[in-house]
Amino acid sequence: MAIEQWSDQVAIAHLAADPQFSDDIQSLLDPARRIGGDVVLDFSAIRFVNSSHIARLLKLRKRMIADGNQLVLCGIDSQVCTAFLVTGLDKVFQCSDSVPTALATLQMAREPAGE
Repeated sequence: MAIEQWSDQVAIAHLAADPQFSDDIQSLLDPARRIGGDVVLDFSAIRFVNSSHIARLLKLRKRMIADGNQLVLCGIDSQVCTAFLVTGLDKVFQCSDSVPTALATLQMAREPAGE
């Protein structure tokens, strides 16, 4: 997994396909690799998710929210998107089409109202 520090407040994690995918998510949960700020997870290399992946993603989301940060998933394959729809995760995770769209979503969410 490549982690790109896009700004002081935003990191982009480019996830790799399995078997590396499981390790990538786990490493984001590792306190030693804690990323301060918002995180965009680039799913463009991911073609399927299983229950273990989902559990780790939910754990990561919970930690991000507890830290006052946002997690945005982007570049999601149609098969993965279907899994998210069937399980209701499309209502749990914030998703965007691409990395630039995810970054714009985060920027709009951080701007104070009225600016």
